[in-house]
Amino acid sequence: MLISDLGERGLLKLIQPYCIPDTIGDDGAIVHPPTGCELIVTTDVLVDGVHFSDRTTTAFDVGWRSVAANLSDLAAMGATPLGITVGLSLPPTLPVFWLEQLYAGMEACLTKYGTGIIGGDLTRSSVATVAITALGSAHKENIIARSTARIGDAIVVTGYHGDADAGLQLLLNPELGVDRADLQQHRDRLIIAHQRPQPRLDVLPILEGLRSSTSEVFTISGMDSSDGLADAIVQICECSNVGAVLTRSTMPISPSLAKIFPDTALTSALYGGEDFELVLCLPAPVALKLVKQLGGGAALIGQIVQSPDIILNDDLTELPPIYLNRQSGFQHF
Repeated sequence: MLISDLGERGLLKLIQPYCIPDTIGDDGAIVHPPTGCELIVTTDVLVDGVHFSDRTTTAFDVGWRSVAANLSDLAAMGATPLGITVGLSLPPTLPVFWLEQLYAGMEACLTKYGTGIIGGDLTRSSVATVAITALGSAHKENIIARSTARIGDAIVVTGYHGDADAGLQLLLNPELGVDRADLQQHRDRLIIAHQRPQPRLDVLPILEGLRSSTSEVFTISGMDSSDGLADAIVQICECSNVGAVLTRSTMPISPSLAKIFPDTALTSALYGGEDFELVLCLPAPVALKLVKQLGGGAALIGQIVQSPDIILNDDLTELPPIYLNRQSGFQHF
């Protein structure tokens, strides 16, 4: 059955069970942020042929990833999700099964992180497009911004980088590594990193605990690494009018990435994107506690400095430092 066979009302009836009860039916949804909290809003758009394709991503995975990208933006702001709206532009020839799987993937990700769909819109288009707007809330003092990094802050990443990019390369080139059975587990881990990224909302309660366990008031600067680790560091430094010194040996490269792509692992970690980890700048004593509690690839990778340069020191070889720049990460145009 195709979408054109159902019509708009049929499609709305199909997707309504995936929405939070009693929020669909009026011209808008009513959202109540908790008392004393700010409302955080973020939007992300995924387009067929640009962000996903049948070669690399099932409809379920498209649904999961579209939600994960937005929840990651909320996590990067220090915000707890309140709900999402879904705007869909769909070709009439798209199978209904694809749409059902898309919403099943959304629901699976939303349920894991305790939120749901509160509204949206449907329209006809020649290209499938998924536009998500996520709403979240955060106390003003807990909001994470890109512009508040301070000289002397430690730079922390919450997990491995480069795995999602490596997973995409394996999906586009399925012959890579298939001749070695001992690498299959590593291949699977990289592919799932691309198809089912995990937004790091789990980091927020840990940060709250660190704040409450110390009498020192400190600011956390940061963002997520959806466009690459290097891009995140550059943007934080530009917004905060600071620089950074990074160390190669501390780069968050997973054993799977190092096994499958040993020669390009550093490049993937710096520039790959879509890992949806957090890059945070905060006082060194707090940063060390955070890394210890997180585990799983979390690392202290450098320090914020006064010089505007962003330098990666290669302490593993005698190669000269690498200077990062604004064009390091993924660019749409």
